[in-house]
Formats: sequence, structure tokens, C-alpha cells
Amino acid sequence: MKYLCLAYYNPAEFAAMAPADMQALVSQCPAKDAQLKATGQLRVSASLGEPETTIRLQPRGGKTQKIDGPFTEAKELVGGFFIIEAASAEEAVKAASLHPAATLGEQAGWRIDMHPIGFFEQYDGKA
Repeated sequence: MKYLCLAYYNPAEFAAMAPADMQALVSQCPAKDAQLKATGQLRVSASLGEPETTIRLQPRGGKTQKIDGPFTEAKELVGGFFIIEAASAEEAVKAASLHPAATLGEQAGWRIDMHPIGFFEQYDGKA
């Protein structure tokens, strides 16, 4: 089973951190990311752009409407995501627990929500 893991942060709490504290936190991330990658269960990992760069597509009046972000005033935002593959929910939790947002950054409001993916196809762009 594959799991979509959404890594959240609190922009206000993150911005309130002293620069040295922020650097100390962020400098720990590469080693944590390497631990997760070393499990062999990581399939995709990415950071998301700033909320101002977000584009929303939605149906309105039978046509697709494009709206530039940000969209809501939110206390927490998704800052990144990753997909892991695991034989069980317990195994998925163990792997996802290695991600920096699960082990670090309490002062920045970091956390992870895990969602089982019911189906998953990878598209390579070939016909």
C-alpha cells in the first residue's frame, strides 16, 4: 500500500523563530531525509512553493476557472509531501516517523498527515 504524507507547518510560528534557531532546525533535515530514503520505502518527496504561487482550477458555469492563490487564511499550510510504500499501516508510520516534520520543528508547528492511496499509477509520458 502507498501512503501520501502531507507535511504541514505554521507560517507564523516559523517566521517568529530566531534566525539561528531556524538554521539549527533546518540544518538537521538532510540527515533525517537521508534516513527515510535509506529505508527504500520513499517513492516521491517534494517541497511545495509559497502560497502566493498557488493556482486553483475549479469548474464554474461549465468552464474551468483559474484563480491565483493564496486562498484561505490558514493557521497551518502544507509545505511538502512524500509518498511511501509499506506492507502495513504500522510499517508506514515507522518509515514516515523518520521525516523531519515528524521528529523536529515542534516550535514551527511541523506535523504530518498520512493518507492511504487506494490506487496509484505512474505516468511516464510515453504513449
